[in-house]
Amino acid sequence: MVTDALTLVGQILGCLGLVLALVGAVNDLIAAIGFVRFKNFFLRLHALTVGVIGGTFYPLIGLGTYALFCISPPLGYYVAGVSYVTAFFVLITAPAGSHAIARGAHRAGYRPEPVKEDKLAKDREEGVME
Repeated sequence: MVTDALTLVGQILGCLGLVLALVGAVNDLIAAIGFVRFKNFFLRLHALTVGVIGGTFYPLIGLGTYALFCISPPLGYYVAGVSYVTAFFVLITAPAGSHAIARGAHRAGYRPEPVKEDKLAKDREEGVME
């Protein structure tokens, strides 16, 4: 009786993992559409960052959940551990990389049109930033 309940929970969580992989695929599709449709470098960079985070983080969490409950124990634990650690590093490094690319583009003189207010340039002129 208890093993039947655990099997059912494992199957439900395995299906949840597959749903998370599908969510990641939809996120990648939306990011690709945004990359094509947006007109500005910074907006395109934002779309790509959303695609990297949503299109990588959710499928990796889904894969880890699926592996934890649907793959035999020794191999499933390894796959789940690697998936969760990789998802964590993607979640931490993707926004930092995107910020560095955007800051480099701004420092190189690329400005979106029309510019309403450029606080980074204002801070640089006042000596607040390098």
